[in-house]
Amino acid sequence: MAEVEAREPDEITEAMADTAEEKAGRGTGAAIVLGLLAGAYIALGGLFAVVAGAGADGMMPHGAVQVLAGAVFSVGLILVLLAGGELFTGNTLMVVGAAKDRFPLGDLFGSWVLVWVANLVGSLLVVALALAAGFHEGGDGAVGARAAEVAANKAGKAPLAVVASGVLANVLVVLAVWMAAGGRSAADKVLVIVLPIAGFVAMDLEHSVANMSLLPLGLGAAALMGPEAGAQAGAMPGWGAAALNVALSTLGNALGGAAIGLAYWVATRRG
Repeated sequence: MAEVEAREPDEITEAMADTAEEKAGRGTGAAIVLGLLAGAYIALGGLFAVVAGAGADGMMPHGAVQVLAGAVFSVGLILVLLAGGELFTGNTLMVVGAAKDRFPLGDLFGSWVLVWVANLVGSLLVVALALAAGFHEGGDGAVGARAAEVAANKAGKAPLAVVASGVLANVLVVLAVWMAAGGRSAADKVLVIVLPIAGFVAMDLEHSVANMSLLPLGLGAAALMGPEAGAQAGAMPGWGAAALNVALSTLGNALGGAAIGLAYWVATRRG
């Protein structure tokens, strides 16, 4: 069998800088389209995860349900990295290019804002389609109840907890992206993506782009189903709490992703 070698950390760092430079110089139209796609892909992964956990209460241990949901959620990042897309959380690694003076910080933040907004729109489009398709009615309402439960849990967290959780979530996400960049085949990339992504979902950490779909999905399902969405529907926080969660998880994600990128930039510097 042919030996397959992953790229070394210094090679990955240089590749990340090249990719960051390409992203920073990408035209607005292309960035918006790729951002829309990435938001939609992550939302599709979120739908898959909600279905995986639907009706599992009392049937499977909590940990097993979370790991299963995380494993299927990983399809979102797999689609982003293999099919192509611009994902805000992954793009926090663009700090490597900025640190190497490939482009100014203004281009970095401008790219982040543009892609974040596009991710939001792509996420909301998928949620709207899912609710219109009756996604929440699946499993005799178990899918909608699960969506409402997930949203209530996320929107009910304390602000500091959301920021800290966002840091941890994106540490795992960008490590998946980083290792995928070290792979030399599609199979390599898929293999290293699944466990970090399954891990952050299993640990109930906060990923801003995932929450752009999971929160509206749960709130929408609760509004459409009413009492049928279960006890969580009565305790659902409002849209303001959901927006605050996305904002704070965005901050945490930016901090966590940038920390990993800068750590490898420092570790691989010469001289």
